[in-house]
Amino acid sequence: MGLMTRAKAVVIDAWSWLNYKPIYSDPRGMPHRRAFPEAAATWVPPADERRLAAYKLLAAYDNNQAAELAEVLDGPAAREKREFGDPSLFVDAILAHVLGREQTITVPGAEHPAEGVDPAMAERVQSLLRDWSENELLPMRVQQTERKAVALGDGVYRLAWDPAKQRATVRSVDPGFYFPVIGEDDDGGEFPQRVHFAWELPEDPRRDLKARIRRITYELAPIGPATAAGADSSGRAVRAPLTIEDADGQLVPVLGQGDIIDPGSGAVTRLYPWNDTPSTVTCYLTDATWTLDDLKGEIDVDSLPLDKATFATRSDGEVLDHLDLLIDFLPVVHVPNTVPPAEEHWGQSSLAKVLQVFDELQGSDTDSARASATTGLPIVGVSGVNARGDMHVAPGQVWTLGENGRITTVDTSSALRELREYGHDLEDRAAKVSRLPAVALGTIDPSKAPSGYALDISLGPLDSLIGGMRLARDHKYALLLKFVQRLHLAGQHPDWAGIQVQPARMVFGPYKPTDRAGILEQVTLGVTKGVISKETGIRMLMEAGFPIEDAEDELTRIDARSFADARLLADALNNPDEVAAFLGRRAPGVPETPPVNLPPAGGDDNLEDDDEDPDENPAQGSGGNVS
Repeated sequence: MGLMTRAKAVVIDAWSWLNYKPIYSDPRGMPHRRAFPEAAATWVPPADERRLAAYKLLAAYDNNQAAELAEVLDGPAAREKREFGDPSLFVDAILAHVLGREQTITVPGAEHPAEGVDPAMAERVQSLLRDWSENELLPMRVQQTERKAVALGDGVYRLAWDPAKQRATVRSVDPGFYFPVIGEDDDGGEFPQRVHFAWELPEDPRRDLKARIRRITYELAPIGPATAAGADSSGRAVRAPLTIEDADGQLVPVLGQGDIIDPGSGAVTRLYPWNDTPSTVTCYLTDATWTLDDLKGEIDVDSLPLDKATFATRSDGEVLDHLDLLIDFLPVVHVPNTVPPAEEHWGQSSLAKVLQVFDELQGSDTDSARASATTGLPIVGVSGVNARGDMHVAPGQVWTLGENGRITTVDTSSALRELREYGHDLEDRAAKVSRLPAVALGTIDPSKAPSGYALDISLGPLDSLIGGMRLARDHKYALLLKFVQRLHLAGQHPDWAGIQVQPARMVFGPYKPTDRAGILEQVTLGVTKGVISKETGIRMLMEAGFPIEDAEDELTRIDARSFADARLLADALNNPDEVAAFLGRRAPGVPETPPVNLPPAGGDDNLEDDDEDPDENPAQGSGGNVS
């Protein structure tokens, strides 16, 4: 029992891969408070301390500041470590491969027929989403969020309807501000019912502002009576329920427009444009600020006292105190970097498994820098002469030695060579563990590039890595695009009138370096021999990066010049119309427009009935052209 009481508790969680660092995990398994004061704030839940500290430590590696953070425990000597950007290189390389060369919003049925899908509706939604993406700078938002996800393990989007811009807006939020409320009995993989975004605001003596904490909360709750902006007895801006006097002179709450009370349960229900059945829940938004000096006792981000809060006011005058957003979902999308374990919420950083290798690499680079100093300016020993203070090694320097004088130098180049080789071994180890081959990092010599087939085999580990990471993102971006459609419907944008929400997807482009010449040869041979179709061949060329914008248009242009195939088609069908349609031309002998029949000259004598009114038979006028 004595040995067990002195043993250190082993903490295994989503961030236990950092336990090897003393600055991150003390004997109690908690981060060092001087190194991570933000994580130890009084309002931060204990369950989130290790997560926030991990984010800060990973950001330090990404910004070449790991040595600066290590100085808290190791002293000034830790600042001498060399950091040459290897973690940042890995993050950028993985990010580029996850996103591919481009990102495209697609709606099933918009370009190719799909069972049970209205092609006109799908095409319209796809066009609207792509226009919105361009206006909202979505590719840039994706880059911002995905870099956080790859480096830190998690990325977060926050969506909102902007009445001024008349469109849904999307913003990338640092995951360190993200605090989902996940109960003990809740499944971390499911969507939470309440989410906080919270951060501290430093003291500002110039504006006479004390240190504060700001919290933005989205919460799903039962639909309540309508409210309006008002003020309490102290003059604080709040929201108050609207009331009306009934026939008996009693004040009763007012329901929102379109809300009804279910007679059976007494619950307020609302029919949203994207639902077929009424819903009993809505999303409430609260944006509040507290002064840290006003917070006393055991509280955390989820239990901040609202009676001491100051609520923000939106540009249209709405007080953000449980403001009904008129939607039945949380406009927040959390993007994990990897597929989370069962019933877990958080992803894992791409640096997690190789962080110790990067520590070794920093040590090797530091030793190499010291060895290079003695190699470039060697240590010199002189004998046979009286030492003088002005003796130094320099080009053209002449020393006069006495009898049996000797100069001895210490050659450290071999040690420097070994250190550099060791550094290369560590880089290869990091690439192997992170499943990033040299060709994926761009460090391979182009003159030594293998064949396309060998290149494809070497990228096998990268395929499994990117496949898993894209799997974790696929349904998240489908959810984001669904929320965008719903927000436009809730905002009643005229261009979205009559729209039905469609299952849109974000498709990431190809990421592997390709042997274009080899793929072109494969496609040419396959199509010529008839083992693959032209459609499949065009798709292969598009995936290889050939500048083909639309597969159907490309196939039409190819067929329009396939005269040998047209001759074989004519021999097989003996139908000029079929051959002309294949080439996109008119069949021989078919006039461009039908002939125009003109009545013969001579006036009324040529009419079959002299008494017939020309206006009643417009096809037989007096010499007019008929189209």
